[in-house]
Amino acid sequence: MPIADAAKKQIAQKRRLFLQVCLRCGARNPLQADRCRKCKSSDLRLKNRSVGLKK
Repeated sequence: MPIADAAKKQIAQKRRLFLQVCLRCGARNPLQADRCRKCKSSDLRLKNRSVGLKK
């Protein structure tokens, strides 16, 4: 079900798209993180933010 309210949609996108992903274990981490919360690795990447239709 798509979100109609623009403010709620913006909050949802920020929550889902703006984070880092650990390259070792795949855990989601906040943008401010220096190390992974699960495995303590410093190998973090930004989540891919390209929004498009699923195939």
